[in-house]
Amino acid sequence: MSDPYLLAASLISVGPISAPPPPALPLRQLDDLSILLASTATNLFKSIVTPQIVPIVETISAEFSPPEPSSARWRTKPVSQPLTPILIPSTTQGTIQQEMDVQALPKRQSPALFPTSGSQLYLQRLAALKAGKLFTRLPADSFQSLWLKGAQTKQLALPQPTHEQWRRLLEQEAKAVAKGQGSNRLGILLGDSLSLWFPSQRLPGSQLWLNQAISGENSGQILRRLSAFSQTQPSTIYVLAGINDLRQGVADEVILRNLRQIVQRLRQNHPRSQVVMQSILPTRLSAIGNERIRKLNQQIAVIAQQEGAGYLNLHSLFTDEQGEMQSELTTDGIHLTPRGYEVWQEALQYAESVLGAKRVERASQL
Repeated sequence: MSDPYLLAASLISVGPISAPPPPALPLRQLDDLSILLASTATNLFKSIVTPQIVPIVETISAEFSPPEPSSARWRTKPVSQPLTPILIPSTTQGTIQQEMDVQALPKRQSPALFPTSGSQLYLQRLAALKAGKLFTRLPADSFQSLWLKGAQTKQLALPQPTHEQWRRLLEQEAKAVAKGQGSNRLGILLGDSLSLWFPSQRLPGSQLWLNQAISGENSGQILRRLSAFSQTQPSTIYVLAGINDLRQGVADEVILRNLRQIVQRLRQNHPRSQVVMQSILPTRLSAIGNERIRKLNQQIAVIAQQEGAGYLNLHSLFTDEQGEMQSELTTDGIHLTPRGYEVWQEALQYAESVLGAKRVERASQL
């Protein structure tokens, strides 16, 4: 039996993430959303996933046996005294794609328009919620008439939503999912802008997905809003946090304490779910030392093991020979290019494949 605790995180940059901050949206727009939940819950999950009963599995630390290195797509760099083996997605399509191809989203003939600013993304998700739709199951160009005006008309600037508005929107989305999930399996992305901009079209299509990420958040802010989705019943929760802490000068011991408490709280709120901690990605910024990130990741892996969570090592997949983020995978030294999100997507698909196989194995033993 291998000594694993490895899994993956989500990142996909679909365009410029920064935008000039216009005035804030009135909070009362979200106040009306709770009234819509009762009427939209019935329609929320129509024609998305065939209901399927998921056997209840006890929550334990995920164990992974890495594929043969000879067929690995990404090679790992030597690390002194590694605490855990490295999860290496294979180039062979059998393990990763065998189940995913069945429910893969259809390919578009031409590139779709998609939100490129926080305000556009916010309005798109708000419109989806009001229409009783699950945002992560919609095409990238959904509700263009509501959010595209700001990109076409310079005189009409879309207002920038506040952190509080984002928090309340995510809370309402989670409430809607809790009402309409039924017997469908659910995955949750929890984190900052890296997870927020993960393209929904790249999420594994074998289950529903709820994106609970907010741009700019540090580990402490994430810890304080875990109750927003406490009524959902996810099978897996992927956590990626820490890079904003480093940018804000937060001490390592504070970051690690927050991450430990996040795992503990999630396991308390969702005892039947598999919590997966994802490693902090490398950067190309001199202000954030990659050696510091590497040491933090070693401690995060230990926390995951101690707290009964999974650990997905994304760091080794993004690192170059100098220990920095590979230049072709990042737009600004932190955020990801489309290719960067492809790397993350394949790691996430591999993790889902491994966890799915283990669920089947444990269910057969009941």
